[in-house]
Amino acid sequence: MSRYTLTINGQHKTVDVAPDTPLLWVLRDHLQLVGTKFGCGIGQCGVCTVHIDGLPTRACQTPVSTLGNKPVTTIEGLSADGTHPLQVVWQDLDVPQCGYCQAGQIMTAAALLKKIPRPSDADIDTALAGNLCRCGTYLRIRAGIHRAAAIINKESV
Repeated sequence: MSRYTLTINGQHKTVDVAPDTPLLWVLRDHLQLVGTKFGCGIGQCGVCTVHIDGLPTRACQTPVSTLGNKPVTTIEGLSADGTHPLQVVWQDLDVPQCGYCQAGQIMTAAALLKKIPRPSDADIDTALAGNLCRCGTYLRIRAGIHRAAAIINKESV
């Protein structure tokens, strides 16, 4: 076991884990941040997406020892009270069906909106291509991202 002090959602957290422990399990099992879900375990579905140093990253494939001082943001850290525009429109538009993949979808979408404030359908499709939704709510996901972009950019919705 090794001791790591991580910056998670703006707070310093110390954990004692093996260096090869995936960030996903540190978040869920050691820090009780269960919004980040386990999907495939091989980085293919996007369910476990978090931001590491602002970039969408698969937590299931990221050993804790590789984080260094890079800040990690989980779905719980996107906004303190669940009022990030993506979280709000996800509810308004009933984007999730089962909801399992949605934290990863939202985290990927949040990174997209920081990079491209007014994304096209093609931008959205490209950015979220690695995030699978078994319920097939892709059209609602795309609509939600467009609406959140309008809110963030203070445009009429």
